[in-house]
Amino acid sequence: MPSDSIQQAIIMGNVASISADVNQLLSEGVNSQKILDEQLLPGMAIVGERFKRNEMFLPQVLMSAQVMQTAIDILKPHLSGNPEARHRETVIIGTVKGDMHDIGKNLVRIMLIGAGFEVIDLGVNVPAQRFLDESLKHQAAIVCLSALLSSTMNNMREVVQAFRNHADLKDTKILIGGAPVSREFSQNIGADGYAPTAPAAIEQVQHFCGQ
Repeated sequence: MPSDSIQQAIIMGNVASISADVNQLLSEGVNSQKILDEQLLPGMAIVGERFKRNEMFLPQVLMSAQVMQTAIDILKPHLSGNPEARHRETVIIGTVKGDMHDIGKNLVRIMLIGAGFEVIDLGVNVPAQRFLDESLKHQAAIVCLSALLSSTMNNMREVVQAFRNHADLKDTKILIGGAPVSREFSQNIGADGYAPTAPAAIEQVQHFCGQ
């Protein structure tokens, strides 16, 4: 059955089969939100748990994420016009100005999508003003900042201060992460949270959303 193979395709990172399986379910009249909720999200949740327990490793998770993204791209047009589609919180994510590293950020983005969030990825070397502009544009409730270089950590502080000084964005939840970052630094710059790993980031975002 396609419904069973969709979840397995996510777990096994099987890009080859996912398009045909999702399209077959849609052609059979299966609701797009049901495909997302009952097959894609549970499959990615298993991947996240296995990664957390060191039973899956980064290359495998990235393959699972590629499968997930392929399926999401197919479902998006159907979800947008689906009266049963539930609201998905929007999360802005990016690596701060001066830093070109993106592996950790990409992993968090993938796992956020897998957890059912709408994710706007701003990429790397992102200035504070762009975080502000995109948060306003997409009405994002949460912003995730990444940095791998100790020399760019203070650019996280600049982003946090910009949000706190903006009348419409001062209550936006800001989560930070990256190798040189610590919980103490997070508290020091006024961020709302710190995540040492990608699974921890997803748990923190879910906590922000009351999940």
